[in-house]
Amino acid sequence: SHKSSKREWKPLEEHSCTDVPWLLLFILFCIGMGFICGFSIATGAAARLLSGYDSYGNICGQKNVKVEGIVNSGLDLTHKKYVFFLDPCNIDLVHQRIKSLALCVSACPRKELKTLADIQKFAETNGSTLCSYELQSSEYTTDPRAAKLCPRYPVPESAPIPFFHRCAPVNISCYAKFAEALITFVSDSSVLHRLISGVMTSKEIIMGLCLLSLVLSMILMVIIRYISRVLVWILTILVILGSLGGTGVLWWLYAKQQISASGLETQIAKDNLQALLIYAIAATVFTVILFLIMLIMRKRVALTIALFHVAGKVFIHLPLLVFQPFWTFFVLILFWTYWIAVLLFLGTTGSPVPNEEGFVEFRMVGPLKYMWWYHVVGLIWISEFILACQQMTVAGAVVTYYFTREKRNLPFTPILASVNRLVCYHLGTVAKGSFIITLVKIPRMILMYIHTQLKGKENACARCMLKACICCLWCLEKCLTYLNQNAYTATAINSTNFCTSAKDAFVILVENALRVAAINTVGDFMLFLGKVLIVCSTGLAGIMLLNYQRDYTIWVLPLIIVCLFAFLVAHCFLSIYEMVVDVLFLCFAIDTKYNDGSPGREFYMDKVLMEFVENSRKSMKEAGRAGGAEGRELKPMVGADEE
Repeated sequence: SHKSSKREWKPLEEHSCTDVPWLLLFILFCIGMGFICGFSIATGAAARLLSGYDSYGNICGQKNVKVEGIVNSGLDLTHKKYVFFLDPCNIDLVHQRIKSLALCVSACPRKELKTLADIQKFAETNGSTLCSYELQSSEYTTDPRAAKLCPRYPVPESAPIPFFHRCAPVNISCYAKFAEALITFVSDSSVLHRLISGVMTSKEIIMGLCLLSLVLSMILMVIIRYISRVLVWILTILVILGSLGGTGVLWWLYAKQQISASGLETQIAKDNLQALLIYAIAATVFTVILFLIMLIMRKRVALTIALFHVAGKVFIHLPLLVFQPFWTFFVLILFWTYWIAVLLFLGTTGSPVPNEEGFVEFRMVGPLKYMWWYHVVGLIWISEFILACQQMTVAGAVVTYYFTREKRNLPFTPILASVNRLVCYHLGTVAKGSFIITLVKIPRMILMYIHTQLKGKENACARCMLKACICCLWCLEKCLTYLNQNAYTATAINSTNFCTSAKDAFVILVENALRVAAINTVGDFMLFLGKVLIVCSTGLAGIMLLNYQRDYTIWVLPLIIVCLFAFLVAHCFLSIYEMVVDVLFLCFAIDTKYNDGSPGREFYMDKVLMEFVENSRKSMKEAGRAGGAEGRELKPMVGADEE
């Protein structure tokens, strides 16, 4: 470890491939994901999902093979392309599916059919038989079996779902039960209807406001460097006023109670008085600690402001960084769509087995049952991989910007250069980093699943333990994510593999522990204020625009949708900002550790950061004069920390 700390950081000098075995492992894993998709399509699951199948295991719209021991299987249904449920409103809420006999029909009933005679007439005119296959359309009104084998009437008006060939009732009131299981607060369908119509009537306004939040986020990215100092002062004043005000009010209440309680000697009054005293003392201690922290941190806030300023410049030099979240989001949506499609295929894959009602179900047998698990791990690992690729791309671009002395010599698009470097050299590192996060995420998800399953069944102690485990894993995940990001930055600088990078980055972060704390607390709070600003502005604009639609229930949902969207957009943009600040900080820490501004060891940093270093040196020299000559011997980094 002594050697590794002595190992010089050589920014961007040579590029080499990192963590190749992990890349091979990741590629093998992806091939496995592809195999699952291929298997489910090959076993006919895709045809079953898209064309639909009846209760006897026949796929609609094609010739079928006979299933042993099942009546009505193996029919030629070439002309019957739609699935029709005899009782579409009979929904099994536990398994969230329709409990009803399903048949293949040639056309959905486009108008309501009230009696068996209507059903018979529909069959004769449209050639679409809505009763089970063993009944001829002429027997509908005469055969006693018709009560069981024909649909429940009145048959609701229904239309085929696009692409999926299922007949679904046009009026969704019968699914209100189903929706209620999913959305508990909708007690009657009229509320749901009003909410949906409210969203539909103001959809132009919603679109406009979503665009507004995008524009505001982009503007904030540009101006945050100019207002960062102001934001810090606002934050400081707010914290001071808040803590002083809270403490003052508590002491005032205590004094007031003390005076009024002197006559009353009841137990309740005494308890109240004691509680107030404890609260007031706690608040005072808290305020004092807060002031001490602020005193210690005040010098380090200057670094945060300087870093924010430089981050603003980075966005002006690399404007494409702003669009980074869009690409990531787009790729994630594509992957999730694929994942859900395969998940649906897996739901209808397997071999046909008769269930207790004598109908066919498709179940996977043997080891194939565990494909689900593989598929779920794939969701987490590949999603994390995509997010890590974004972090690596941003880190690569910012590192190139920071360690290029002449900004004129920057590559035409540092982002594309960074993507190119990632794809050619560092995919293995990203795969390894994302795998480590996956290893923490999966146990947490399993525990959360157990926790939801056990609601109301077990004792409080067990639940408390579970909660604690979930929290610990969550914290671990957050710490690992932060360390991973710094490891990617170190990889981008030095082209070392994941473990070496993580170790080097960790050493640098520990050496600058106080600064890291300052940047993460102050910086995060500034970005949080930025998010609040965007959400509030969008919300205010929304209230003004939606205000003329007076009906209260109508615009509450559109407003919630708009505010959520605004928050998501702000979060995406500002998380990129946060990433840039973190990368800049690591570059700055390395720069001050290995360079001291002397000839041959010039700083790479920006003027704003230079000023910060100069100021910290000045204050260090003054401290050095006071405390003897040893202060002058200190390196600037150590000095900056000793202030």
